[in-house]
Amino acid sequence: MATLSELLPVEAVRLDVAAPDWREAVRAAGDLMVATGACTAAYTAEMIRNAADNGPYIVLAPGFAFAHARPSPAALRTGMSWVRLRRPVEFGHETNDPVTLVAGLAARDASAHTAAMAELARLLADPGAVRALHEARTPQAAHDVLTGRAEPLRSAVAGPGRGAVVHKILTVCGNGLGTSLFLKHTLEQVLDRWGWSRYVEVEATDTVSAKGKASEAVAVLTSREIARTLGDVGVPVRAVEDFTSAVEVDAVLRDTYDV
Repeated sequence: MATLSELLPVEAVRLDVAAPDWREAVRAAGDLMVATGACTAAYTAEMIRNAADNGPYIVLAPGFAFAHARPSPAALRTGMSWVRLRRPVEFGHETNDPVTLVAGLAARDASAHTAAMAELARLLADPGAVRALHEARTPQAAHDVLTGRAEPLRSAVAGPGRGAVVHKILTVCGNGLGTSLFLKHTLEQVLDRWGWSRYVEVEATDTVSAKGKASEAVAVLTSREIARTLGDVGVPVRAVEDFTSAVEVDAVLRDTYDV
């Protein structure tokens, strides 16, 4: 699985980009991936359509949006981009607007980028790293923060062992490729801290698959927008506003298990 430094070249990082609205912010992220050979312009259009069709669930943390679409022929290789906007824009999210930082992902498949997503989720959970991304004066400086070359960030929490799994929790987004992986990583961190990792399996999936898999799970964690799309799936559907917040996910997990 590719790391963030392998998927995000410094040429795909731009700072202080002028974007009048969320569509142009997503387009800026897509244009960088086109310029670096990760996708065609058709993929950029697919990212915009994904956000338009599924709502602002891609705004997965305060001030941060993760633009992506399903794997398609328009994604030439798995790659990423990073945009810092000159002025924040509204995506329509109830709590995480306005957005200043936008990451783009062109995915060839559902697995090649999972390690990079874990890295990015960990970085965005670190207030010092987020501050450094806002204060970076050059694309290289921002790239150094994103790829861990600037200064040591907090160590990753060890991933959970599979062991004797008793329960399953689904983390869900529109495509099952990006935002759900952020939430999966944060949930696994919380479970690891609780000592519950061997008892709970976390699976990231998309909205269509989630409806079929819900019967296997004890709960579904997702955004408010996707929760509305899912409706009643027979198990509790818990909305999470900040997919990188271990504090919020901890509270949701406690509510789910009445701890």
